[in-house]
Amino acid sequence: MAIQNAIKPVTTRPFAVNFGPQHPAAHGVLRLILSMRGEQVLSTDTHIGLLHRGTEKLIEYKTVLQALPYFDRLDYVSVMCMEHSYCLAVERLTQMEVPRRAMYIRMLFAEITRVLNHLLAVTCFAMDTGALTPFLFAFEEREKLMEFYERVSGARMHSAYFRPGGVSCDLPAGLLNSIHVWADQFASRIDEIEELLTSNRIFKQRLVNIGVLKAQDAIRWGVSGVLLRGSGIGYDLRKAQSYEKYDQVVFDIPVGSNSDCYDRYLLRIEEMRTSLSIIKQSLDLMPSGVIKTSDGVVASRCEFKSDMESLIRHFKASTSGFPVPVGESYVSTESPKGEFGVLFVSNGTNRPYRVKIKSPDYASLQAIDFLGKGHYLADIVAIIGSLDIVFGSVDR
Repeated sequence: MAIQNAIKPVTTRPFAVNFGPQHPAAHGVLRLILSMRGEQVLSTDTHIGLLHRGTEKLIEYKTVLQALPYFDRLDYVSVMCMEHSYCLAVERLTQMEVPRRAMYIRMLFAEITRVLNHLLAVTCFAMDTGALTPFLFAFEEREKLMEFYERVSGARMHSAYFRPGGVSCDLPAGLLNSIHVWADQFASRIDEIEELLTSNRIFKQRLVNIGVLKAQDAIRWGVSGVLLRGSGIGYDLRKAQSYEKYDQVVFDIPVGSNSDCYDRYLLRIEEMRTSLSIIKQSLDLMPSGVIKTSDGVVASRCEFKSDMESLIRHFKASTSGFPVPVGESYVSTESPKGEFGVLFVSNGTNRPYRVKIKSPDYASLQAIDFLGKGHYLADIVAIIGSLDIVFGSVDR
């Protein structure tokens, strides 16, 4: 009896674990301080600031056109979709009329960009949970799409192809046919990825019922894109606030039911199939005509350079840019990661007075503490992968 009284109950206290920023599953320079009891996560403290470049302030010191390449560096796997919101915000403020051909080209490349993003998101997600082979499949397809980027803009990543008033140059000869050939075989590549992952027992054990985000919680945390649709809310800006020519093509919005990591994987697979359908329709509907607004103040035109006087005017137009009327506009588009918004404030000069960026990644990142609470350390890796975070747009 005396021995039993001498034994004191064991007391435990949580301990802190640093996850990242060097961790390969951190998807950038994310740092999480996890409060844990054994393997179980009690709370998550998210730290950002390691990448911060002050993009919004840098933009204020550039002309309207010079500011555009900064958007390429935000989500560097969804480049043209980052340019899209900015161009639409400038066009709304200046009341530019964009030619129909330019609208269809933008829509075509926005969907190519969505496929580029989801190929990387799905297969990096799979690699985080132990599957390497799909990653190799995806990069073969990404190379083909990067070639399309290069053929229209000369760059594989930072394209600066979308411009206020249209696109920088017309499609080269044979490109539409090349995209058509790629589109005919891409559905079978998605099938191959699904064969390896969708019914894989280990993959499902890592994802099903992990990181559940119900509809009311998704609204409360302000998430968008796949996270919102995975919670059963069929909201897509391409339908809700149609822009470009999305009202001229037929497509469905994939919606999840269980709102867990596995649902987010399935939705990205279905969104690639939807994008493929939009790409094919865009190819069929592609009109002829000009690819940028005819307003000489806005568009630098090649005919300016016919003599020395016109060369000087071209130089002036290119370096000084064009004034934007006083006012402000906010435009959001359905980027691959969710609602990407740009607020453009003008004081009447050729430079933005203020540009504020709404990143879908940042809202998704805020929800990590809610999603990870009560799960285990290995589940945090799966949850981060399901959020599809790129730190260029989070930590700008």
